[in-house]
Amino acid sequence: MHNGRKTTMNVRSTRPAASFAARSNWWKSGAVRSKSRYSQNAQRNYQRYLALAHAEALIGDMVGAENYYQHAEHYIRSMTSDS
Repeated sequence: MHNGRKTTMNVRSTRPAASFAARSNWWKSGAVRSKSRYSQNAQRNYQRYLALAHAEALIGDMVGAENYYQHAEHYIRSMTSDS
């Protein structure tokens, strides 16, 4: 039975697959840039989780604060291991 709804089909556009050599060269070319970008993202995430932990501590949620402090600690470790 037809209930008045139209159904649409998603059609994916196909594009030619890149060769393995082209893909591996793409990864190599971005390796230098991604390290500094990761360091900046790690520092930003560290600051963000520290602020979230502080906010949770201010409202009295010490479990939530500890959770955010542990997330921040992860990013501080990753920043020190990259140097």
